[in-house]
Amino acid sequence: MKTKIILDVDTGVDDAMAVLTAALSPETDLLACTTTWGNIDVDQAARNTAAVLQLAGRSDVPVSRGAAGPRDGSPAWYSHNVHGVDGQGGQADTSFVPELSGETAVETILRLTREHPGEIELVAVGPFTNIAAALDADPTLPERVRGVTVMGGAFLAPGNVTPVAEANVIHDPEAAQVMVDADWRVTFVGLDVTMTDMITEVQRERLAAGGEIGQYVARILDFYFDFYREVTGERCAGNHDALAVAVATGLVVPTLAPTVRMEIDDTHGPGRGQTIADLRPMTNGWKVLNGARHCAVLEIEPGFTDRMIDLLARS
Repeated sequence: MKTKIILDVDTGVDDAMAVLTAALSPETDLLACTTTWGNIDVDQAARNTAAVLQLAGRSDVPVSRGAAGPRDGSPAWYSHNVHGVDGQGGQADTSFVPELSGETAVETILRLTREHPGEIELVAVGPFTNIAAALDADPTLPERVRGVTVMGGAFLAPGNVTPVAEANVIHDPEAAQVMVDADWRVTFVGLDVTMTDMITEVQRERLAAGGEIGQYVARILDFYFDFYREVTGERCAGNHDALAVAVATGLVVPTLAPTVRMEIDDTHGPGRGQTIADLRPMTNGWKVLNGARHCAVLEIEPGFTDRMIDLLARS
C-alpha cells in the first residue's frame, strides 16, 4: 500500500529532490507540501515547491505557506551559500507565479490528519517551526498521525553548522524541542546516514543525460556540489532530505535505528541545536531505557541514492 505523507519543506536543492522522489515514487501518496523558512525565505520556498511539483506533473498536490521565521521571534537566517539565493542554485524560474493553497501550513496539517486519522506520516525536512505550531494549535495531533519522520540531527556524526548542530535543528531549536516533547515517536534521519549515502559526480552526469527532470536536478546539483567540494574535497553531496522521505515510506530500510531518549539543546551556549540522544545502551546490546521513545537512524541499507537517481533520470 502507498504511504500517505505530508511533506514539510524549505525547498532548497535537496528538498527539491525529496519533493520529486515523493511525487514520482509509486510507493508514496503525497497529499500536500507545506513550506517553511530555512534554506531560503518561506515565499521562495513555496514558489520552488510549486515549480518542482509542476515539473513532475503533480500540480494537483497543494502547497501551503507556513512559518516565516523561528518560533522565538528572532530574525530568520538562510543558507544561501549552500543552495543559492533562489534555493535552486540559480536555476529557479523567477517569472513563475505559484498557485498556493488558501490554507496555512498548520491548517493543512490539521485538516488532512482529521480526514485520514492514523494514516499520515508527517515528513519534515526543514526547520520544525510548522510542526511545533501545529501542536500549539491542536495538542491532540499526535493521536491522528501514523508517525513523524524528520531530516535532522547529528548523533555520532559532527554537525554541519556548528561542531554539534545540524542545520534544520539549529535553525529553530525551540520548535525542535516542542516536537520532541509531544506524545509521538519521531524518527530522526540525520547526518549519521545522510553523509554516508552520497550523490556523486558520476550520478549527476547520469541525471544530465536523462529527461527533463533529471536535467533540472543535474543543474541545481552543480551549485550544491561547489559548496560541498569545500567540505568533502570533491564534487559530491549528502543525500539529506530525500533519504528522510525514503525512510518514512519504506524505500530504504534502516539497519541500526535504536529507540532512545532525546532532547534538544535550546540554550544559547556552544551546544545550541545539538540533538542529544542517550546512546549509552550501545554498550549493552541496545537495551531500551525507560522513557525512550524516539528513533535515531544510525545506519541504513545501501543503494537508495542510486535508485533515486534512476527514478529522476528516467522521469
